[in-house]
Amino acid sequence: MTFAAAHEDAEKNGNCLLGALPDHDFARLAPMLQQVQIDVGDVLCEPGDTFKHIYFPHDSLVSLLGVAEGRMTLEVGLVGREGMLGATVALGHQLAQVRAVVQRAGIASRMDSAQFRTEFARNPSLQRVLYRYTDTLLAQAIQIAVCSRFHVLEARLARSLLITRDRLQSDKFHLTHEFLAHALGVRRVGVTKAASALQQQGLIIYSRGNIEILDLPGLAAASCKCYEIVKEAGEAALATAFV
Repeated sequence: MTFAAAHEDAEKNGNCLLGALPDHDFARLAPMLQQVQIDVGDVLCEPGDTFKHIYFPHDSLVSLLGVAEGRMTLEVGLVGREGMLGATVALGHQLAQVRAVVQRAGIASRMDSAQFRTEFARNPSLQRVLYRYTDTLLAQAIQIAVCSRFHVLEARLARSLLITRDRLQSDKFHLTHEFLAHALGVRRVGVTKAASALQQQGLIIYSRGNIEILDLPGLAAASCKCYEIVKEAGEAALATAFV
């Protein structure tokens, strides 16, 4: 694949951060990027792990889970084609702070973390977009923490489904009860009740982990305001990354 074709693929079909880089900056990164397949359930890092690779998802989706006492979890972020896993390496953090679990299988561009640090130090365009993106991740984590403390589970589930839908750009996707329980920090029975409530309202169909959003405006109304806050923060960061 030629350089021009690779950059076009990154921009249109792959990762938005890579696609947003100017041609000359992407040209330096391209030889360091390796496209890899990541599968559902793959754990890309655990808290305390040294980052060996940075991941830029294309059509895949990665859930970021905060972990307490080695077993209790809560989703504090979600990374799709709009972002990257390992952004904190750019800030000097070599150790992972979360458990990163693949939520949807697909392709990601992988880069050696040492090479990434070197390139980040000399690439102003990459610095600008990464600073914006890490700010978005922080805003997302803060809002999810507030949401988890003050909002009812039904609204939190609606928020989680909407964010997943936005990342995947699809009204149909697969999320098991077990995965949602880990993401929302609740028992599986809680997920079952909340999903049933949304289904009874005609907002979604949920069967054996297969989810279809039937009424997008209705699901947004059932969600809390946290969804709009997280969505707007992400859109603002990407829109101003190269202004």
